[in-house]
Amino acid sequence: MVKKSLHNRTDLEEIVTRISKLSQSSQRKWGRMEVAQMLTHCELILQVPLKKVVLQKPNFILRAIGILTKKEIQIFNNGIPPNMPSFQKLIVNFECDFEVAKKNLLNTLNDYIKAYENHLLPDDHALFGKMKEQDWGFLEYKHLNHHLKQFYV
Repeated sequence: MVKKSLHNRTDLEEIVTRISKLSQSSQRKWGRMEVAQMLTHCELILQVPLKKVVLQKPNFILRAIGILTKKEIQIFNNGIPPNMPSFQKLIVNFECDFEVAKKNLLNTLNDYIKAYENHLLPDDHALFGKMKEQDWGFLEYKHLNHHLKQFYV
C-alpha cells in the first residue's frame, strides 16, 4: 500500500496542481466551507508544524482518541471522514478572498517544505501526540487531499 506524502516530490506536485485547478466557482460536494474558506483552513493547518498556529492540548481522553486516530490512518491508509471536527481556531466561517487564499496556501506550502528540508518540523502535535517528519508529510498530504476531494480535484 503506497502512502503519499508532501515529502515526496511527485505527491507534492500533484497537490500543487490540484490547488492550481481550483477556481472561485469550484463547488463543494459536502461540508459548509466555500472554496476560499477551505484554502484558508488548509493554510492554517500547514501553519501548525511551522509553529505559526499553536493549538491547545485537549484533555487526556481527546488526546488519546487523536493518537489512536493517527495510528488508524497510518496503519490502514484511511482518508479523513467528511465533516470531522476541528480545533476552534482552525475553523474558517468568515468570508475569504479566493485569490489571496490560494496564493497564501501555496506560499505556506512552500514554507512547510523548507521547514521539512531543514528538519524544523516539531516532534509533537496537540491532538496526535508524538510526531516524526514522515508523520507530518503523510498527515498533511491526507488533509489536503481530503479537502481537494471535497471540491472535485
